[in-house]
Amino acid sequence: MNQEEIICLIERGFETSTLQFKVTINNINQLSQEMVAFSNTLGGILVIGVTDEGKVHGLSGDEIRKINQWIGSASTELIKPPISPLTDVIQINGKNVLVVEIRQGASKPYYTNEGISYIKKGSDKRIAPPEEILRMFQESGKIYADETIIRNSSAEDIDENIFKEFIYNKFFGQRSGVAVSLQEFLQLPMSNALEMIKVNAPLETVLKNMVFSDGNNLTLAGLMLFGKNPQHFKPMFTVQCVSYAGNDIAGTHFRDSQPPYEGNLKMLFENAMTFLKRNLRYVQVQESFNSLGELEIPQATLEELLVNSLVHRDYYIDSTVKVLMFDNRIEIVSPGKIPNSLTIENIINGQSIPRNPIIHSNAQFLLPYRGLGSGIPRALRNYKNIEFVNDESGGQFKAIIYRAG
Repeated sequence: MNQEEIICLIERGFETSTLQFKVTINNINQLSQEMVAFSNTLGGILVIGVTDEGKVHGLSGDEIRKINQWIGSASTELIKPPISPLTDVIQINGKNVLVVEIRQGASKPYYTNEGISYIKKGSDKRIAPPEEILRMFQESGKIYADETIIRNSSAEDIDENIFKEFIYNKFFGQRSGVAVSLQEFLQLPMSNALEMIKVNAPLETVLKNMVFSDGNNLTLAGLMLFGKNPQHFKPMFTVQCVSYAGNDIAGTHFRDSQPPYEGNLKMLFENAMTFLKRNLRYVQVQESFNSLGELEIPQATLEELLVNSLVHRDYYIDSTVKVLMFDNRIEIVSPGKIPNSLTIENIINGQSIPRNPIIHSNAQFLLPYRGLGSGIPRALRNYKNIEFVNDESGGQFKAIIYRAG
């Protein structure tokens, strides 16, 4: 950011989540807290020598030298991991102002030497709550929600038929001349099914080797992909479907409202798709009126967006996926904003950062999912009238599909 742009920001006279004014810095710990908060959020500019209202107070040469020394010491010694802020001195109306630019960190979360992590909330800084720290670890690729161990779960919580369908599709799905059909494979005892893929080991060992368990307890990926009843352990990992009469989410009249759908990802997907197809209109596209017609919104578009909401949701957030139908639109709401390194434009162009890499790499064997970042471009190719909303304040991502007429 150049000097003219910074002066323009100061003249506007108000702070934001990426712009902070300070008349001066009284101690190095105060400085490190501010820099940690910027690093953990979207980055930003700290302007020292300006009041909260944007009035230029200015700094003496000695003050600038002292604060610059603090910046160097704090960024390398008091902030973990270290950061690399940029500083500049600009003159406004003959007064010197120190400008500190702090980039959004790539190694979140950042902490002060007291072990406290701060984030920006509007123009204020706050101590980061535990769930936010988990999300920062996730964004930095240090941990993933789907690797979480589900205590008190075991291989007995696996739906064996779903797991057998998975291994059949994974090992035989693209081959011709397979000795048995899927239906025949599902009838086999688990040990025989595993022998067919050249595995001579108990189910517990197979689950561990495929990162679906730690040898005793299931991972979240194993639970959500194959669980008999995942909601016994994670009650909020459901899909809530409602069809409203009208266009207002505050409305009290419903055309169709079901209790939250439960089950593994395949069950959640199939039940939500059934709900959508039951409540959508069918339109005639040919002269013959003897056929049912086609869905007003292509099924392929609905499948892509629904699968994405299940595979890419933030499983650190205890909230449900929502499918909300209105007269003029459908909203598919997935917990978790998109990762900070992505934008709406990025995902429309096919860029993707897997939030749940185990689920991401294995869902294709149970769901209509390719895992190549092509889902949203494909949904748009089939149906153009879709809006995507990255709701940062609400911590959710929306796909809004507008209905014709």
